[in-house]
Amino acid sequence: SDVVFNDDGKIQGVNIIWTFDDGYTQMALDGLDANGDGVYSQSEIEPLTKENMASLKDYEYFTVMRVNGAKQEIGEVTEYGQIWSNNKLELHFQIPLKTPVDPASGEFIFKVYDPDFFIAIDYVKDDPVTVIGNLPKNCELVVKPVPTGAEVEATSQMLATKGADWKPENNEDFGAMFAQPVTIQCRA
Repeated sequence: SDVVFNDDGKIQGVNIIWTFDDGYTQMALDGLDANGDGVYSQSEIEPLTKENMASLKDYEYFTVMRVNGAKQEIGEVTEYGQIWSNNKLELHFQIPLKTPVDPASGEFIFKVYDPDFFIAIDYVKDDPVTVIGNLPKNCELVVKPVPTGAEVEATSQMLATKGADWKPENNEDFGAMFAQPVTIQCRA
């Protein structure tokens, strides 16, 4: 992923790149090799790409951006694509904020996750998130650690004491409790 800054040093959105696992890749590509050459061209996977983007829109692209805890409204995703390479299917897209955010106005945090905690979404090990554009000099990108086994266990135990209608107090949903947060933190 990338946090994208504009020329004024405001956060304008995030870039997401997903490399799908073998199971999904095989299922998604089934029947798409129209010419039978064993290669999935852009024209052959374009319908899948459009279907994926339409479906992801319903879930806000599994991405939530917040400033000081307040969920930020996203704009229309227009930059996207999908490729098949090395037997892997990779989808990339940019999620723009409806209104760019000044990172000095408070903690910017984003999480990429399935709110129903059904689909696992993990970052790559090395350099999982970068910055594109004009990051203000007094700000830094921080990729917080994945919740530890003990933290997941404590959350699981806490959830076991809650009723079926329980919602997290911070206006997040269930999946966010297990997601790896990425922040932009600025010094005064």
